[in-house]
Amino acid sequence: MTDTEELADSQNLVDIFNGALAAVDPYNAVLKAAKVEGDQLRIAGAKYDLAAFDRIIVVGAGKATARMALAIESLLVSKIDEGLIVVKDGHIAPLSIIEQVESSHPVPGEAGVAGTKRILEMAHAAREKTLLICLISGGASALLVAPVAGVTLPRITLQDKQEVTCWLLNAGAAIAELNAVRKHLSMVKGGRLAQAAWPAQVVTLIVSDVIGDPLAVIASGPTAPDDSTFADAWAVIVKYGLQEKLPPRVVDYLQRGIAGRVAETVKENNPRLDKTRNIIIASIHQAMAAAQEKSAQLGFVTRMISDTLQGEAREAARFLAQAARAELAVMKPNERRCLLCGGETTVTVRGTGKGGRNQEFALAFALEIEGCQGVTLLSASTDGTDGPTDAAGAMVDGRTTTWARSLGIDPISHLDNNDSYAFFQQFDAVTGAHSHFKTGATGTNVMDIQIVLLNPNHFKKSS
Repeated sequence: MTDTEELADSQNLVDIFNGALAAVDPYNAVLKAAKVEGDQLRIAGAKYDLAAFDRIIVVGAGKATARMALAIESLLVSKIDEGLIVVKDGHIAPLSIIEQVESSHPVPGEAGVAGTKRILEMAHAAREKTLLICLISGGASALLVAPVAGVTLPRITLQDKQEVTCWLLNAGAAIAELNAVRKHLSMVKGGRLAQAAWPAQVVTLIVSDVIGDPLAVIASGPTAPDDSTFADAWAVIVKYGLQEKLPPRVVDYLQRGIAGRVAETVKENNPRLDKTRNIIIASIHQAMAAAQEKSAQLGFVTRMISDTLQGEAREAARFLAQAARAELAVMKPNERRCLLCGGETTVTVRGTGKGGRNQEFALAFALEIEGCQGVTLLSASTDGTDGPTDAAGAMVDGRTTTWARSLGIDPISHLDNNDSYAFFQQFDAVTGAHSHFKTGATGTNVMDIQIVLLNPNHFKKSS
């Protein structure tokens, strides 16, 4: 973005984003959903008599799971017999009872495999008088990793799953498509964690990072029934033309599944899910409502554009830029407006650069509004990490790309090369601006938020 005077609204962008984050803090979300009164654990209307259980086990995975676990420890204290969660590298919390394993994301790693193996062992050891509390948040699909294996089956390796994940991510596959494939290559996803814990009581607390909050898609549904099939998984492979690119073992396994020679994921009405309850405790909806409230407090007339924004990042950016221009055209004198979007876009990687969907969104948006006064945007991931970078996203305005060109930094070539990170890095280094938005790990994860501030009178005064 530009100099301090011209970016007076940048702090408003940050304040609105932080207001949204506060509303989906996993620690507070757990404490709001769950209460302990004597020996009664109450969660979303359900009651669990803690005295009736011989063992209480806490397991889970995800970017927000450490703070969820911290809340569970504060509620149950010494009643927890054992626990283990798998979190993204750097997303830990100061836990005293529940163990934490850090692993890589979005491509699964060895630490995730080892941690998931221990979680499955805990689940298999559960008995009828065991209460298994499962904590799930976005990122768990890559962190909760147990490649399928069997005596008569082709053994899927971690490397196989890494290759499949990379191919699908780079192809721009939607999260539901990616997870349909991952569920059918896993011994823990698609309801199989709950199946492994049967006949224990299982209660899963979920921070959703998926549009519409479908239980089967969030974290690939380790404790939820799965409505996707091997045929659906294969259809995703065909859609993106990956049949000849995947490891032969993966292709063989999926084909066996289609032929009915491999057991499907756990389906609706399976009796081994009868003792499992899944509860969503936070999602993009709370974050967007809080962002709307904060922007109104700051004096903006606020409009929710969409909380289901998806598709290619640059196409979604064009859509939001058009909405911003339309709003500017009908604004009253001295009026300030805020447009809000939430969701999760995708990027089809065609270049060799480095970036993430929010940085690509911001750069594409800047190009779309070039020369348009009074428009600023923040596009950022609520988990604090945008793609394989240390940025959560980026802030831009109608002068960002013009200024960049004057400095010899070509925004179009960077966008074409999927190199948005380098664009903002160079721009900030030369100008001293703070276009790159860096928060570090936020401890939560409810997809992405786009905030557009329309304040043309400010720019007229400062120009």
